[in-house]
Amino acid sequence: MSTSEPLRQGTDDPDDRGTWEDVRDLPPSAKLVAKVLEYNDTMTQQQIAEETLLPARTVRYALNRLDEENVVDSRFSFSDARKRLYTLDIDC
Repeated sequence: MSTSEPLRQGTDDPDDRGTWEDVRDLPPSAKLVAKVLEYNDTMTQQQIAEETLLPARTVRYALNRLDEENVVDSRFSFSDARKRLYTLDIDC
């Protein structure tokens, strides 16, 4: 996924959800971001970077990789439309 492609919007279709098995082969940064999102319901990219101590570019890469596996959901923030909110979307 290139940086110009939009992240997929949340769907209610359970078939589109990823699993922890999908996360298993991802880079460590993506696994860390997934775990942080598991414990924190919804976060911005900046909040994820602060929580994980990862650089913003690494967090972007991790979120893109998680999005490719359909394990993260993103939406625009109502309080600041320039930001996106990320939520873990894993079928348990």
